[in-house]
Amino acid sequence: MLTENYEEFTEAQINILKRYVTNSSSHIFALRNLPEVIKGALFSRYSRSTLGLRSLLLKEFIVNNDEAAFESIVGKLSNEEDEEQQSREQMEAIKKAQSFYDRILDGYGDDSIGELGGAHLALENISMIAAKFLEDSRIGGSPLEKSTRYVYFDQKVKGEYLFYREPVLMTSAYRDSYLETCNMLFDTYSRLIPQVMTIMENRFPKDPAASKVAYTAALRAKVLDCLRGLLPAGTLTNMGIFGNGRFFEQLLHKLHCQNLAELQAIGKSSFEELSKVIPSFVRRADLSHRSHQSYEQFHETMDTELKQISKEFLTDCQRTPSHTVRIVSYDPEAVTKVAAALLFAVGNKSLSDIQEYVKKLSEEEIGRILDAGCNARENRRHKSPRALEHAHFTFEILTDFGAYRDLHRHRMLTQERQFLTCEYGFSIPPELQDTPLQDDYCQAMHQAKRVYDLIAAELPEEAQYVVPMGYHIRWYFHINLRALQWLCELRSLPAGHPSYRHIGQIMARQVSDLFPSFERFFKFVDYEGYELGRLGQEQRKIDKQQSVLI
Repeated sequence: MLTENYEEFTEAQINILKRYVTNSSSHIFALRNLPEVIKGALFSRYSRSTLGLRSLLLKEFIVNNDEAAFESIVGKLSNEEDEEQQSREQMEAIKKAQSFYDRILDGYGDDSIGELGGAHLALENISMIAAKFLEDSRIGGSPLEKSTRYVYFDQKVKGEYLFYREPVLMTSAYRDSYLETCNMLFDTYSRLIPQVMTIMENRFPKDPAASKVAYTAALRAKVLDCLRGLLPAGTLTNMGIFGNGRFFEQLLHKLHCQNLAELQAIGKSSFEELSKVIPSFVRRADLSHRSHQSYEQFHETMDTELKQISKEFLTDCQRTPSHTVRIVSYDPEAVTKVAAALLFAVGNKSLSDIQEYVKKLSEEEIGRILDAGCNARENRRHKSPRALEHAHFTFEILTDFGAYRDLHRHRMLTQERQFLTCEYGFSIPPELQDTPLQDDYCQAMHQAKRVYDLIAAELPEEAQYVVPMGYHIRWYFHINLRALQWLCELRSLPAGHPSYRHIGQIMARQVSDLFPSFERFFKFVDYEGYELGRLGQEQRKIDKQQSVLI
């Protein structure tokens, strides 16, 4: 193995490189202090060069290429230059050098080059509806959203609750109804917090052995988990996304094509900001670019035709009773396919030959193969081999929007949802049932439904903003066994919200009932129920902090 760099640099070159690479001699190193536009162009050029990356950086970007405007983009070595002025100069230099970087990135005709640079994008005061749309684009992006579990959402700014004032609704006949209903939901949420807190304190008194900090945090999470169903989907949230250029380009294309004014506005603002840091990667998402115009035509034609066919074909489609979780499709040969795939990687036969061979094995013999693929797992973070991806399941799920928000974040699967409505009823938190607070909760939910029904008759998409998170939404997961194992073991942890813990437990149980041989792969699914589930995790966090101080 080559452990040292085969290229030699002068002392002067090493002094330059030190600023931009973590190591000037080892064959493994990382880049630093370089804008994304340069890193992306550098890596794309790297794939077609005999030079090492550091030599390429020196030769084609730093020393011999004024067109790249390298020094102006990365900034001078002096630390005394005014940062704001340097930032302005950097933006101007990127614009001037744009043709250089575009030529490099376009020169190889491979969209994957867009994955060589990325950006962190912060989106503040966007609705939960918008946040879900942004998280729909999962591959290549990593989102993180403000939590309803750890943050109180009843704060006001300039005397107003933080929910999205949808422009179409605000100029419609439904303006007052929308504002009154959202304010009523926030009022109810805020009013019930101290009352539910008292109920929880009485129901779950503090154990003298437990940390007060851990107990308070667990109790707060329990209260906010209980009341989040009152928050309308128009509630404002914050999120951050790290994504590569390819991810952001596709996301912008989709945002530009949406009907909701908020999503269009987010698309426009995001394009403007991303163009300042990764312009070469998102330029094709400009509204005037032929690439986007082609995408927009494709999207509009497809959407129009599908809606028309839906009205034509689904009018007579019969409805079946709704289930919380239901498997709607699976592969009957899933067990033999997984077993064969486990053997393939360590054998020397074709996959089809191994599959035919495994079909002839006894249940006990197949069990030995499956056991070999999972017996050594000691915790849920020991990820199973990719052989489990040969088993696929499609689940249709009907549960509250709050649980959907949590489960929706899993990226390694195929999922799709319908519009958020009040059609399927809502969940009443068990902690409020048979208490004086149940009526307050239900009255608020029923009032929201009346206003939703009024708005949805004319504006079904915009009406989603007024739907409380406690109302049910229908969606599906198409997922392989490996991803399902991760999802169910993670989401059934004691600290999780009871609603999505229940869904994770049901999915694992349904697959195990359908294929008993697969039950061994769900060994870390927690099927227990926990009254104050967050307490254990909060206590462990406190114990860890204290151990560090000792």
